[in-house]
Amino acid sequence: MGPAKMAKLKRLGMITPSSNSVLEPVTAKMMADVADATAHFSRFRVTEIGLDAAALSQFDASVMVPAAELLADAKVDAIAWNGTSASWLGIDRDHSLCAAITERTGAPATTSTLACLDAVSALGAKRVGFVTPYTDDVQARIGEVWKGAGIACHAERHLGLRDNFSFGQVPPSTIAEMIRAVAADGADAVVVLCTNLDGAAVAAALENETRVAVLDSVAVTLWRTMVLADVDPGVLSRWGRIFRASDAN
Repeated sequence: MGPAKMAKLKRLGMITPSSNSVLEPVTAKMMADVADATAHFSRFRVTEIGLDAAALSQFDASVMVPAAELLADAKVDAIAWNGTSASWLGIDRDHSLCAAITERTGAPATTSTLACLDAVSALGAKRVGFVTPYTDDVQARIGEVWKGAGIACHAERHLGLRDNFSFGQVPPSTIAEMIRAVAADGADAVVVLCTNLDGAAVAAALENETRVAVLDSVAVTLWRTMVLADVDPGVLSRWGRIFRASDAN
């Protein structure tokens, strides 16, 4: 009975920025509610977010795909790039990355940016706002990239930070105030667009308070990866509205 039970266990692979201190503990906390799946992580070096060549070069597929290949050694059922870089590099970068990961590993793949786009679509949101830790120029580029994907920025708040580790030090209370401000500006969904911001800690409570969907990048990446691995995301419904979305495919 033991081996038969283990055969049903699904494994979710997450590619993680090296300086990220939030997504692994948050994902682990959420996974405590999931009996039929486990999460596994592989890192590559990311230390800063900017639009200069050095910062952009961190996200080359040549360093990201090997991290996916290491996850494949654990025979994961789906792989996610748990980062939002395509939101300023271009959505096509993530489509190409996912295709390369699947070709190399055989596992279906997604990314945080693609998962957030899927979540906005699943919830039917029309006025999307953003909360990020990023600098002015990165935030402006995000607005352009998402507009190109068909989603105009309705409202936003950002912190002007560049050092990736510093994002993980932002207290949930600060994130909550930013979400409230974007919701008050009339958004019907707020995307916390960074997997090193702990928006998951406040998302469900703020959805109840504001009646606005709060799409935390870490939570949404987990949601989409569960769907790809054929794991029911509804078990995590207490973590936010997206886990109760009827169209999760």
